[in-house]
Amino acid sequence: MHRLSAKRLFFRTKKHRSPDGLPTDICLFTILSVPRATKTKSLPHKQLAVLLIKRKSDTYGEQWALPGGFSKESETLDECAYRELKEETNIDRDVHIEQLKTYYKPGRDPRGWIPSVAYVSLVHEDLLKHAQAADDASDAQLFPIEEAFALNLAFDHREILTDALQRVREKMLQTNIAKAFLPERFTLSELLQVIETVVPSFKVNDRGNFERRLLATTRRQGILEAAVDDSGQPVYSTEYSNSPAKLYRFSDFIPTAMIY
Repeated sequence: MHRLSAKRLFFRTKKHRSPDGLPTDICLFTILSVPRATKTKSLPHKQLAVLLIKRKSDTYGEQWALPGGFSKESETLDECAYRELKEETNIDRDVHIEQLKTYYKPGRDPRGWIPSVAYVSLVHEDLLKHAQAADDASDAQLFPIEEAFALNLAFDHREILTDALQRVREKMLQTNIAKAFLPERFTLSELLQVIETVVPSFKVNDRGNFERRLLATTRRQGILEAAVDDSGQPVYSTEYSNSPAKLYRFSDFIPTAMIY
């Protein structure tokens, strides 16, 4: 038994060195919505933003970065990510996050051999309204995505941010995540605005065809359905336009491929 333990010790410490630490980094996106100060009816201005913290540690101190930190031996990486979110930004577990990928290249962290496991999520802005810096962060703010990329971000967080943005753009086109940013009943213009806020390259040239694809295409099984009143008649809204616009709602169908 003693000889076996010694061999195991040698295996762990000599042949296969462990990293100096394993942190998590969390990329939280949201869609900011601000009413327009116009005399005519119009949709509110929407902007994609990401939550960043200002570091106050010796490493990359006073630089903006993604929230995150080192995991403990007693917790899973998911638990670490949620703990660091709470400690650095005061955001609780009511936000859903998922693993993006693991990052490592020589020199990514000046403190040693330190990979990082990144997490990503696109959440409603109401879930981030209590963001407040704590622990080893001196500030926590939402930055419009263009401003975030213009910053000198710590570590390799620009690369993580780039990959995370690609992931949320894919999810916007391949899932019904837009539902989280819309009222229960919404116009086609509201849906398109949410999609275009996250995926600026997404354009619809024929709205009639776009509507038919979402309502009737067999492969999509009707992702949307027209909102109707108690008598079964279509419902319209003039909240954001002078002309009545038809209202829709998401059906219960969950897509498995690109839906728009």
